[in-house]
Amino acid sequence: MGHENHRVAVLVLEGAKPLDVGIPAQVFSNRPSMPYEVRVCGPAPGPVTGGDGLSYHVAEGLEGLEHADTVFIPGYREPATTEPPASVVGALLAAHARGTRLAAISTGAFALAATGLLDGKRATTHWHYTKALAERHPLVLVDENVLFADEGDVLTSAGAASGIDLCLHLLRRDHGVGLSNHVARRLVAAPYRSGGQAQYVPRSVPEPLGDLFASTREWALAHLSEPLTLETLARNARVSARTFSRRFVEDTGYTPMQWVLRARVDLARELLERTDLGVERIAARVGLGTGANLRLHFHRVLGISPTEYRHTFSP
Repeated sequence: MGHENHRVAVLVLEGAKPLDVGIPAQVFSNRPSMPYEVRVCGPAPGPVTGGDGLSYHVAEGLEGLEHADTVFIPGYREPATTEPPASVVGALLAAHARGTRLAAISTGAFALAATGLLDGKRATTHWHYTKALAERHPLVLVDENVLFADEGDVLTSAGAASGIDLCLHLLRRDHGVGLSNHVARRLVAAPYRSGGQAQYVPRSVPEPLGDLFASTREWALAHLSEPLTLETLARNARVSARTFSRRFVEDTGYTPMQWVLRARVDLARELLERTDLGVERIAARVGLGTGANLRLHFHRVLGISPTEYRHTFSP
């Protein structure tokens, strides 16, 4: 006699982010066009302290997961230093064992990873926390570039707004593109966003850790339009090319030439955002030569074309 609607539970943990909670609650709320219904629950019924100045009052505790077909775990504050309560981990494992689909938004991935269900699977989280997730859960295959990762019965998404991408993806999976486009219009959201979250990270070039070769990097940033080789950089740093190369990788995690490429892509991003120069002109100005070359490296680093990037980020 089964029920008509797909039942969604949104699990509000201590410090939950309001946008992350609101997205699935609003997307899946029952209405004539939507074969879903939502309940919001917490570790226990009653008040839950939220993040960012909002708190919640939930009617149900973990028993709210018992009849859910999909459970959403919104992101919460301090995910890298707080463990989710054992009762939450147990309830998520029990739900998964019953065949429930588990979907994390943003830092909710940390609570999902604590169950062990992401071990050996692809997962993502907000770009600010991908390193912490990989360090804390070394068996999880963390992908920092995607907007969401779908491993069938466990799904994760990048920061905040990509919770919308994840919800639309699940709608496409459950009911096809017609319904997901209908909902995207209702939310005034992009029906399908191309590219990964890499395009939202402020810089592709890592912040320098030590002062090693910092002045050479500063110099290189001012001379990106010129041909830069390993030899030129080493000469500026007054060391041999071999020493420069080895210590540069230790310091930044990139070879000197990878770093230069990323710095060029960063400068191109800035010119796409701030000027109306064409792609060829920008390519020449950042030292990438041709528009084709710029497109190639832009795609490699950001997973998106220069034109799409300008479309998204220029005022």
